Amino acid sequence: MLTAYTKEFNYNLKLATPVILGMLGHTFVSLVDNIMVGQLGTAELAAVSLGNSFVFIAMSLGIGFSTAITPLIAEADSEGNFAKGKASFKHGLFLCTVLSVLLFLLILLAKPLMYLMKQPEEVVELAIPYLDLVAFSLIPLIIFQAFKQFSDGLSMTKYPMYATILANIINVVLNYLLIFGKFGFPQMGIVGAAVGTLISRVVMLVFLWWILKGKEQSKAFVSNIKFFSLENRMLKKVFNLGFPSAMQMFFEVAIFTAAIWLSGTLGKNPQAANQIALNLSSMTFMVAIGLSVAAMIRVGNQKGLQNFSELRRIAISIFLLGLLFAFVFAILFLVFHNLFPKIYVDLNDTSNFADNTEVVAIAAKLLLAAAVFQLSDSAQVIILGALRGLQDVKIPTLITFIAYWLIGFPISYYLGKEDAYGSFGIWIGILVGLTTAAILLYIRFNYLTKRLISQEQINID
Repeated sequence: MLTAYTKEFNYNLKLATPVILGMLGHTFVSLVDNIMVGQLGTAELAAVSLGNSFVFIAMSLGIGFSTAITPLIAEADSEGNFAKGKASFKHGLFLCTVLSVLLFLLILLAKPLMYLMKQPEEVVELAIPYLDLVAFSLIPLIIFQAFKQFSDGLSMTKYPMYATILANIINVVLNYLLIFGKFGFPQMGIVGAAVGTLISRVVMLVFLWWILKGKEQSKAFVSNIKFFSLENRMLKKVFNLGFPSAMQMFFEVAIFTAAIWLSGTLGKNPQAANQIALNLSSMTFMVAIGLSVAAMIRVGNQKGLQNFSELRRIAISIFLLGLLFAFVFAILFLVFHNLFPKIYVDLNDTSNFADNTEVVAIAAKLLLAAAVFQLSDSAQVIILGALRGLQDVKIPTLITFIAYWLIGFPISYYLGKEDAYGSFGIWIGILVGLTTAAILLYIRFNYLTKRLISQEQINID
């Protein structure tokens, strides 16, 4: 019985691994920024955290929207319908480009909110110039996502990974040169980290386009795109899939962003500790994201073939693989929760020793909560991927809103007060929200696939 699912593990990993490495690359940019900026002091680390909190919200909308492209391409690919696939990509690329510019402008308009959020003043002053450049980098990033999701839909998952690896190398080098002013470059502090992020994302986009233009399987899709020759029907189809997908990712990312803001009201050290725990748990979450994309591709292919029994079996095999990885990560966080936070701060810095020690102590405690929610976080995002592959997005959007904002956030807000459980209380709310989402989304997947299989059997009979 179990072998019916485990025999799919190898292919699922082959499909998911490049996506995982590519997504880890995005997170690695943040990791490098945090580690290098952390050497400047806890105020600088908190400033990057605050600035990125605005960007993460916008990024979640852009990346979430772009995921509409993958199931449409996967379905067209399994049907052998080139015209349908190119139309899906072109309209998706157009909408992602428009959205990227709108999100950049929205962040610029939202900057004054920083002064109204009861954040430490020194943190806000440092965050604003950093935010300007990182916000602009959203434009190449979200356009890149459109190309990435298209590439994933054709099961060409390794090429976005190559682009992301190149971008990371460029980001690390530029960070080193510009944050600390090495080899004659200006010492720009956290603004240097923002410059590195922007340049690396532009290179990432151009490099992926260049690769896809040279590959036989994809060159006809990405060449001779009549960008402004659009059909209302196709725009509406992509938008109707993309908007709910964007909101699903927004609701989840926003609760983690709310955690950044809530921890900021506790002071710069709790905020810096929250950033460390968030960055570490984000890295393990990328494995689940990769498996979610694999679920989206494989479910989309089976939907195109109208083979719903296989669709369910393959999806469940990916759920099980995700839970296996999540269990391993949970053990790692439990065992090394005191060690991991020390990577981010300089404990030999005597002038900031008290602050750094407090940050490490708080972050270590938060990693215990992160260990527990590895399972539910992994489950909910992979199940969401399978539901997107089925092009079922509206009910899952409602589920994520209820789980995170009607259940999780009130708990975070109540338990996260200084006279309650502080930072740890904030993460208890996140844990409850993620677990609720995982359970409700599985119930939805179970209901839909059993109904489709019943219809399939009726048609056969």
